[in-house]
Amino acid sequence: MSPQAVTDSGGWKQPLFDSLNRVEISRAALHYNFRFCRARAGDAAVMAMVKTDGYGHGLVECARIFAGEGAAAFGVAEVAEGIALREAGLEQPVFVLAGLLPGMIPALLQYNLTPVVVDRLILPELSRQAQRSGGEVGLHLKVDAGMGRQGCLPAAVPGLVREIEALPALRLDGIMAHFPMTDDLDPANTRQVFDRFTDMIQDLADDVDIVLTGCCFHIANSGGLLRYSMTRLDMVRPGIALYGYYPEGEPGRTGAGPEALQPAMRFVTRIIQVRNVPAGTALGYGRTFTTGRATTLAVLPVGYANGYLRSLSNRAEVLVCGQRAPVVGRVSMNLTLVDVTDVEGPVEWGGEAVLLGRQGDETITADELASWMDTISYEVLCLFGNLNRRYYLD
Repeated sequence: MSPQAVTDSGGWKQPLFDSLNRVEISRAALHYNFRFCRARAGDAAVMAMVKTDGYGHGLVECARIFAGEGAAAFGVAEVAEGIALREAGLEQPVFVLAGLLPGMIPALLQYNLTPVVVDRLILPELSRQAQRSGGEVGLHLKVDAGMGRQGCLPAAVPGLVREIEALPALRLDGIMAHFPMTDDLDPANTRQVFDRFTDMIQDLADDVDIVLTGCCFHIANSGGLLRYSMTRLDMVRPGIALYGYYPEGEPGRTGAGPEALQPAMRFVTRIIQVRNVPAGTALGYGRTFTTGRATTLAVLPVGYANGYLRSLSNRAEVLVCGQRAPVVGRVSMNLTLVDVTDVEGPVEWGGEAVLLGRQGDETITADELASWMDTISYEVLCLFGNLNRRYYLD
């Protein structure tokens, strides 16, 4: 029997026994952000990056939204993500970006996924299994043009292109690279990497033994798309921008003005106790905070098990009654304390507390949380979205 739905005084409609913590995803923001990116892509196709469960926003739901807006392709990390998209009915090309092992090839072929090849090791087996299946596999080759993480070096590309052309049942459909520093406001590295990539393309074009007819070249991520128009080439691959954030963090939003990207995620919880403690009370594990006055505390049922990491202890702020209130004491696995002594308005048992997003006139962004966690917005969104129940709002 499914749990009965209830609507409480806070206006939340949810099943009985559901979690007190919820991640809310705005479909309207996802639509807006794709259109924002589409408008800046010019004639380039848009590959929507939906890997890692849509950066915590939901793999299938995001892909459906982006498909409806005209996404030409999707980028995932693993074959399993590609299978999930196919089984959900998505028909656009799905690129498997993190690499392949031989055991993944049967599923790759069965679900018509596009392999991104980083060196020659997988090529013979990919060719053999493609022949056996009676089809031809169109693949993309990943080049390390300065990222230093994955792919082949530019000097190796001509040999790999010839090898792909010589192997039965393989077809080279594209060549890609990745930028390491489009989040840096200094464009020097981005220009250097882009020049290295385009010089390699020109060298291939000048090689009389290599035919690149119909080959798709792509390198632009969110930063490349938004800040370096010359990098858009045949296809762009926005990721973080689709979910409402800028690679460089808050400076990107500040510089964008009123037409800025719209954050799609909001993380909210409920106050499960309001308690008063005297001055001199030590709070939580390790007694890392001691009250200097009579203090009113709101107890929240959220902690590092929900992605609200211990690094937020005594650093972060939470929105209660539309006002900022500091986190005090050490964040534990499932509980966090907030000092609401100075909050105006009734702080009530069962009331809403906002960890990420807007409440009233105040907003806490993933960039702000990232600064408290010593990380980036990408990690904040992935943690919150993948560790908590998601609700989609129209």
